[in-house]
Amino acid sequence: MFKKTILTTTFAAALAFTSQQADATIVLVETNMGDFEINLFDQTTPKTVANFLSYVNDGSYNNAVIHRSIKDFVVQTGQRYSGNNTTPLVDIPQRAPVENEPKLSNVRGTVAMAKLGGRPNSATNHWYVNVVNNSSHLDRDNGGYTVFGVVTGTGLSIIESINNLYVPGGSGPFGQTPLRNYSATDFGNNIAITANNLVVIEKITVINDSPTTAANLNPTPNTLAGQETDSSSSGGGSMGSALLLALAGLAFWRRRKV
Repeated sequence: MFKKTILTTTFAAALAFTSQQADATIVLVETNMGDFEINLFDQTTPKTVANFLSYVNDGSYNNAVIHRSIKDFVVQTGQRYSGNNTTPLVDIPQRAPVENEPKLSNVRGTVAMAKLGGRPNSATNHWYVNVVNNSSHLDRDNGGYTVFGVVTGTGLSIIESINNLYVPGGSGPFGQTPLRNYSATDFGNNIAITANNLVVIEKITVINDSPTTAANLNPTPNTLAGQETDSSSSGGGSMGSALLLALAGLAFWRRRKV
């Protein structure tokens, strides 16, 4: 009886904790480029929101880096700066993947989960913000990419500022990383990239725990999920040509393990 009581109490506590996570619908993302809010669609994509908040609640995103920025496409996080010159960017420790919930469209300003190419249910802790409307590609590719929130208010101006930063390109460890106070001239002169040049998410905190804060946002539904036309594609966006689309999509969605 004693063991059963302990197990029941533990289970009840776990349910209470999960419920608390699922109810939190607005988070504040504080960065060294400015702050922005994300309103979470916890009633539409409950599994993905609960997964995201599990990382928020244990501080996993504190000091995370915006490690990937593709101009007029997306900005992405899910890694940290290690300080190691060989592998300066490393993945945040990951939990089990979450089931795909491609119910909402990847339009401008929405927040969605990144995942591995060809694996619709592989999302863990990498997420991105759509800088433009990427619905024609990301709503259908790889089973559709799960939108679970939207940047509200003036927050998108912060995202655009990040997306406008210099990105070195190439195959180096910072090839797709947006850099502050750093230029193409600096790169050409082999000026070392340091932690001060990175866009850092200082912390993410819940600022409104009401489960109905998204009621008046009217997110656009995803009507393309399940209509993938090229099974070999792993993502994409409006990049100016079919070749750039394929290359950018491959580099972005088949995220490297470093």
